[in-house]
Amino acid sequence: MIDMVLEARDANLITCITDNGAGGLSSSIGEMAEYTNGCEIDLAKVPLKQAGLSPWEILVSESQERMTIAVRPEDQGAFEALAALHEVEATAVATFTSTGMFHVRYNESTVAYLPIEFLHEGVPQLELESEWNPPVQESFVPPTSADHTALLEGMLQRPNIASKETWVRQYDHEVIAQTAIKPFVGVQRDGPGDAGVIAPIHGDPHGLVISCGIAPRYSDIDAGAMAAASIDEAVRNAVCVGLDVDKMAGLDNFCWPDPIESVKTPDGRFKLAQLVRANRELERVCRAYRLPCVSGKDSMKNDYGTGEHKISIPPTLLFSLFGDHPDVRKSATSDFKFAGDKIYLVGSSKQELGASELAYMMVESGRAAGIGGQVPQLPHPEQNLATYRALSTSIRAGWVRTAHDCSEGGLAIALAEMCIGGRIGAAVDIDGSGEGDVWGRLWGESLGRFVVAVSPQHEAAFLAAMKGHPTTVLGEVV
Repeated sequence: MIDMVLEARDANLITCITDNGAGGLSSSIGEMAEYTNGCEIDLAKVPLKQAGLSPWEILVSESQERMTIAVRPEDQGAFEALAALHEVEATAVATFTSTGMFHVRYNESTVAYLPIEFLHEGVPQLELESEWNPPVQESFVPPTSADHTALLEGMLQRPNIASKETWVRQYDHEVIAQTAIKPFVGVQRDGPGDAGVIAPIHGDPHGLVISCGIAPRYSDIDAGAMAAASIDEAVRNAVCVGLDVDKMAGLDNFCWPDPIESVKTPDGRFKLAQLVRANRELERVCRAYRLPCVSGKDSMKNDYGTGEHKISIPPTLLFSLFGDHPDVRKSATSDFKFAGDKIYLVGSSKQELGASELAYMMVESGRAAGIGGQVPQLPHPEQNLATYRALSTSIRAGWVRTAHDCSEGGLAIALAEMCIGGRIGAAVDIDGSGEGDVWGRLWGESLGRFVVAVSPQHEAAFLAAMKGHPTTVLGEVV
């Protein structure tokens, strides 16, 4: 079906198109009918997977893998012939009109006759009030002394950090033999990759980068910071493989607890305020990154139970990103490659340990009292974008062999994952790598950071390209 639709598009046979999601034909045709101010549907013509459906069931059925496509009358024959060539079922079930009515028939019997204006404007929009009161969290205070080796071993076992290979291997990530960079990289193909890269046209190195970002823990302090972090992580992950940051687009997927105040949801105003803050950050960061959101999804009732026994998910934005890669042969991966390569931190580390993975681990083990504190911030995304552009250009120039973003677990986890993927070590000195103390530098999750490895012969070119951007030498691969 996808191939057929793309060919129909290229042949200029499509005037309007949408998928059949919530509400089925009632929504897809009803939404498109707003453009012409009317439609007439004959439900008797709709192909059925199961016989005996009532007209209303046919109208609102949400059967998957269906598209609603508008075609000019003079192009109907060519469109149906193309569908037959691809063995795709294509059925004319409706006509767009200018009657102002949403007219639904089953053969000659009218089963619905509603004004288009009423369908789209007849129900008053909800007017809701939000109220933001920052959550009170006891501050995370690291111990005065600790065995950071033991902490690293514990952090690598955390569900948010440990390998997801058991799950990922169940999915066909080969994408019909087009995948250039797979989910796992390195010597044994078990190091975590940052983004997937596919080369969809056989023999052409031009590629597509696919990544995502998610940081629900930060909502325990600030859902706005959570949204900004999710977007930034998706962009950073894509930059790590060589994305052209001037050619990218995103999808915002909101998963939220019920944000409407009611007897069942007495804190609805607060949850709505979290949603408002998240959307404001979504707009701010995407505008700064020149990152259009071309699609998205929301799920606003992620709760189970009632009253004292009600369980709600944390406010979450999963941000997915795709973008252009001019040449997939000039990509980087997260695994260290060669002894002697210089290791650099791109970006600045700050004392941002609020809602960090380390804070949660310490609280859960009884070694700290709270997870509160400064959650990672993104005050100047325009500056980040300039740094990302310089780094991605360096990757595509071949100066950077290895790149990995710093996210969950901070610098310590990023370095460990890079060593695991390459089956090689690293000797680093974190003194001077940021503003915070050893806890902030090792375990803080400040945004906008990467760890990269550069061969000695390309070090001068890399540093010249990164001039004016925060770049600190950490050590070398050993």
